[in-house]
Amino acid sequence: MPDLPKTPKKAGPGSFRRAYRRFLKIHGNPHEIAMGTAMGLFVALTPFMGAHTAVAILLATVFKWNKIAAATGVWLNNPVTMPFLYGASWFVGSRITGVRLAESIPHSLSLMDTYAFLLKTPAILVTFTIGGIVVGIPLAIGVYYLAYAAVKKYQQDRRNKLTHTP
Repeated sequence: MPDLPKTPKKAGPGSFRRAYRRFLKIHGNPHEIAMGTAMGLFVALTPFMGAHTAVAILLATVFKWNKIAAATGVWLNNPVTMPFLYGASWFVGSRITGVRLAESIPHSLSLMDTYAFLLKTPAILVTFTIGGIVVGIPLAIGVYYLAYAAVKKYQQDRRNKLTHTP
């Protein structure tokens, strides 16, 4: 009888715990892991979806931070958190630039409205980028300290367990 494919596990609290345990098990220096994670989250707040992971891994390579942690940091911006993170980025960015979303979205699919929207695209990207920087800096700093403390504690507990076993 052929092996049946396993049914995918549903997302939920158990999924978060599994992901957290996997994160803690990343090998490397806690500072480099925390920096990679923080930078990954910071990159995830830019409006350039689809390039986040590649950009984060490239930056982690350049700065010699943990590449797996950088990708993990990007994935902190996911379908559950995205409305909040991008919403906060847009809110802050629009307050700084003065660009309003209601004025930016076309009201019909006419050629003129679409063209007018395309002309506003640079202002929309600048608004998201500025908002992402302003929101991303304190979030990245907070994530750095949380990730550093968690990885450092895990690694220390692991060392203690290995040295105290009979």
